Amino acid sequence: MEKNNKESVEINEAPKLNYRGWKVMPYIIGNETFEKLGAVGTLSNLLVYLTTVFNLSSITATNIVNIFNGSASLATLLGAFLCDTYFGRYKTLGFCTFASFLGLLVIQLTAWIKSMHPPSCGNERTTCIDPTTGQMSFLLLGFGLLIVGAAGIRPCNLAFGADQFNPNTESGKKGINSFFNWYFFTYTFAQMVSLSLIVYIQSNVSWALGLGIPAALMLFSCVVYFMGSKYYVKVQASGSPVTNIVQVINVAIKKRKLNLQEDEDSLVTLFSYISPHSINSNLRRTPQFRFLDKAAIITPQDSINPDGSASDPWNLCSIQQVEEVKCLLRVLPIWLSGILYYVALVQQNTMLVFQALQSDRRVFNTNFKIPAASYTIFTMLSLTIWLPIYDRIVVPTIRKFTGKEGGITLLQRMGIGMFISILCMLVSGIVEARRRTMAINNPIGFEPRKGAISSMSAMWLIPQLLLAGFSDAFCLVGQVEFYYKQFPENMRSLAGSLFFCGLALSSYFSSMLISIIHHTTAKSADGNWLPQDLNKGRLDYFYYVITALEVINLGYFMWCSRWYRYKGEDDNGVELDQVLKQSETKINGV
Repeated sequence: MEKNNKESVEINEAPKLNYRGWKVMPYIIGNETFEKLGAVGTLSNLLVYLTTVFNLSSITATNIVNIFNGSASLATLLGAFLCDTYFGRYKTLGFCTFASFLGLLVIQLTAWIKSMHPPSCGNERTTCIDPTTGQMSFLLLGFGLLIVGAAGIRPCNLAFGADQFNPNTESGKKGINSFFNWYFFTYTFAQMVSLSLIVYIQSNVSWALGLGIPAALMLFSCVVYFMGSKYYVKVQASGSPVTNIVQVINVAIKKRKLNLQEDEDSLVTLFSYISPHSINSNLRRTPQFRFLDKAAIITPQDSINPDGSASDPWNLCSIQQVEEVKCLLRVLPIWLSGILYYVALVQQNTMLVFQALQSDRRVFNTNFKIPAASYTIFTMLSLTIWLPIYDRIVVPTIRKFTGKEGGITLLQRMGIGMFISILCMLVSGIVEARRRTMAINNPIGFEPRKGAISSMSAMWLIPQLLLAGFSDAFCLVGQVEFYYKQFPENMRSLAGSLFFCGLALSSYFSSMLISIIHHTTAKSADGNWLPQDLNKGRLDYFYYVITALEVINLGYFMWCSRWYRYKGEDDNGVELDQVLKQSETKINGV
């Protein structure tokens, strides 16, 4: 008897977590900083590398980058699932950080070893030799390893850092908020250094050295991460919420023929169990997606355990489970609008680089030229400068009039960002038309494999980049917060993955759109809109097509916003306890 009591005490006693908070931040922040310096330092200049070293056409290089970015973002869904279900964040981050290092090392070797890339074109476009199958395969191996790294790092790094603070204490809560601030600061710092110093070394000194530095930084990131191993709080894998989603859909399909009508002639009892171990807040029963409510109908064949849970969760789900799945379904239409929205922003990281290459990149008529890939730093600067202004000045001012915590709703914030993206694409088209005209009438030089360099200063590209940053500050940041708040607590890693999946599909759609327009216009009387030499094409028309798509997308988003109901709104449905009382009343025959 005493033995049994001792065993039960040992089972009930959970291991005490030793939260070290800021004591382990040098390892966490150090790992984050060097990881981003390594990854961003390579990825930010990929387009130029593929076109100048691997002799790929601008269309092929753009499609490769878009597909790579899309695959890296889409892989986060699998990474989050494996992390939550099997490995936990510590092991996932460790493995994926090392995979990223190997990927950067492989890409660096393609630049360092001459046989790993085709010979240089020189100044004559006609002498260019395409890369061999072996050279491309080795390069794509590096991209594949980077995708494996991104699959685990992107959905886990923020959460792993927050795990180091005790969420049940005031100091822990403040520590988590401060960590988020430091996280975005490191991202900004990495972008600044990468888009300036590292990109400059790659473009003007040596590709082997410029790609070797990010690989070395990523190796250092691995070392710093594992140095703190014995001090980390390592939250174990607890299972994926995907199982719950599949169960609800499966049971709803099984019980699709049952009647949900709740009146005196047709008594329906809904299963209302809420697990005491669940971290999710209680949700209201909502009228949307009512067909899923059938998963909670109790039939004579269903049995209940003594603790109130369902004996077979694949035959009976609770209203709480159903509502958690509804949260996901309500977000999906909004998520779809985000896919098309980001297509406008993708161009500021791809096509804009080619525009900069064929513009006057000199600073104040000196011999110093800003690297083409470095211009995207203006998007980051406008985002970084605007966010604190918005948070500290704009939101408090608007809050006085609206009474809302955020000044405006999250959907309104996202809508403003989408409207700014339309302006961004309009400005992009106008500026490109000016650049092309000046390149034809008043060129100042010649870019190998590209064509004439326009006398228009590349500084004219800054307005569209600033608009892209403002758009990000409203829509992309709003999306992250929207997913975080509207998903059940146990689905927040899934919410982060959903965000990256949206970015992935945006990259894929952008690549498909470029290919369609490239091949379609190549057969037209007016000529190809997207040739190797932008001066012979009409990139501005391509931008106007995206502008039209963004206008349609904004209309779709506004329609979805009117239909959407925020989680926990008073008019969202009826309280769960009211449903229970109604069911009990019917059962008792009152």
